[in-house]
Amino acid sequence: MARYRGPKAKICRRFGENIFGNPKYDKILERKNSAPGDRGKGYRKKISDYGVHLLEKQKMRYMYGVLEKQFRNYFKKADKKAGKTGDNLFKILEMRLDNIVYRLGLGVNRMQARQMVRHGHIKVNGRKVNIPSFLCVSNDIIEVMDKSKNKKMFVENVDLITGQCPYGWLTFDKEKMKGEVIEIPNREDIPVNIDDRLIVEYYSK
Repeated sequence: MARYRGPKAKICRRFGENIFGNPKYDKILERKNSAPGDRGKGYRKKISDYGVHLLEKQKMRYMYGVLEKQFRNYFKKADKKAGKTGDNLFKILEMRLDNIVYRLGLGVNRMQARQMVRHGHIKVNGRKVNIPSFLCVSNDIIEVMDKSKNKKMFVENVDLITGQCPYGWLTFDKEKMKGEVIEIPNREDIPVNIDDRLIVEYYSK
């Protein structure tokens, strides 16, 4: 399955929330808070039990921007680890390099953060990494390449950052455009409105 490249607003309307992080989708949801389609405002089709589980899985997949096969492999990896599978799945997704670039504030959303990584603007522990799915570990240093620090998108995004990094498992030096992964986050440290129990049940059927 190819990566979804259609209207992101339609996806947000399907789930009834801004899952991509871009402020423009909040404005769209204020104007159109119904599901996409031609059934009219306020119409939402009754969803089966299977549909509820599927939607939650799709919501998480779209949110982190991963393909179906990739997401399934992450789940299998999380299921093999000690501890709760749902918690492990969140930890794996949060440790993706594109997500960390987003969490540090270098990208305004995960899509932009993914593009930053792909275009070679980010380095990890002093080495350029252009793979968005690269999994970081504790004590990794993530920073903007020196030649990219004066680019408009980085300057503008960093200017929007006020105070310390809001995530206790990360630190960020605004002047140096450099962050560090202090530790792997716990589930309660991840501000995501997803019921991972439904996803575990989906793959257990």
